[in-house]
Amino acid sequence: MALFAGSLYAESLGMNTGVTVSLPGERRDRTGDMPVLYLLHGLSDDHTSWVRRTDIDRYAEEWGVAVIMPEVQRSFYCDMTNGPRYFIYIVDELPALCQRLFRVSARREDNFVAGLSMGGYGAMKAALSRPERYAAAASFSGAVDVAARLDSHPDIFQATCGGTLRAEDDLFQLAEKTAGERPRLYISCGTEDFLLADNRRFSAHLDALGWDHPLEIWPGTHDYHFWDESVRRALAFFFEGR
Repeated sequence: MALFAGSLYAESLGMNTGVTVSLPGERRDRTGDMPVLYLLHGLSDDHTSWVRRTDIDRYAEEWGVAVIMPEVQRSFYCDMTNGPRYFIYIVDELPALCQRLFRVSARREDNFVAGLSMGGYGAMKAALSRPERYAAAASFSGAVDVAARLDSHPDIFQATCGGTLRAEDDLFQLAEKTAGERPRLYISCGTEDFLLADNRRFSAHLDALGWDHPLEIWPGTHDYHFWDESVRRALAFFFEGR
């Protein structure tokens, strides 16, 4: 296993930004470029949080997948009204950079995205906005219903989307408009998590659209004990049977 923690320059952000990359020592498929998981952090975290607080390195080694963990500050994975274009960075520029720097695969069947809380929202947004890019996506305790959070978090959403929910930032609308082959989706949330009702609503919306997906709920709250188990289960969902 190799671990890179550093920075790169992003044109879409107009600045250097942090990234942590975990590369497996052993690959199941030794031909071609590596499968890759873009693993997204939460609102109060940064690009180092996953490797500091979970066993993601061990899980990545087990499944032979490169894990890219980018930095997005408190952007909510949006092209911000009053700030940089973090969504374009995550879905367009970052993959191209990592394909050149780390030899990760550009093939849809090898690309996955997942995240916790704010990052769970970001992962779903990426997969629903760019379904041609990702084979599957996962959200752990995701902030998946932004409309329900606008009033309670005005400081965040005033900076990101101007305090008004835009169609391109609404997962419910994006799910309705997603065209072509649908990425597989995985959702988890703890029984004591304050976002459980939001996740149930989003899952019910996917059900109404005929979007087959697991919603896994087990005892837990909004913390890394739950998210460590979530990412372990998501990797099995992504790769078992391949």
